Amino acid sequence: MPFDKREMLEALKLEIMVIEKGGYLPSVHEPHAEPRIFRDSVTCLNVGLPDQEKKHPCSSCFLIDFVPEQYKHSNNDPCHKIPLNDRGDTVETLQHDPDKLQAAVLAWLRATVKKLEADLAAEKK
Repeated sequence: MPFDKREMLEALKLEIMVIEKGGYLPSVHEPHAEPRIFRDSVTCLNVGLPDQEKKHPCSSCFLIDFVPEQYKHSNNDPCHKIPLNDRGDTVETLQHDPDKLQAAVLAWLRATVKKLEADLAAEKK
């Protein structure tokens, strides 16, 4: 299912804002629970729901467009398998280093926003 690029762009910009405002830092209510990038975001269709109670399949999320084909049908947060850089780092592979993870996700978000903006500008011509 193709997603609207303008909507994707707005959601990605929201993700950038969430990170820049510290949205993925541990909660004061649950300081020992590490928040999960993308999965605990307001842009996630299943935000706030335990994994076993997801109401929407991950294939309904716009991030599925960035997931490599072999992981698109994964039951375990396919958005965590999005390649974030040329090295192939993902949320899953960087989760042990929150600072590096957040920096890589932010760089990926900014690059993806830039690409979508260029795509939209080219479509207007």
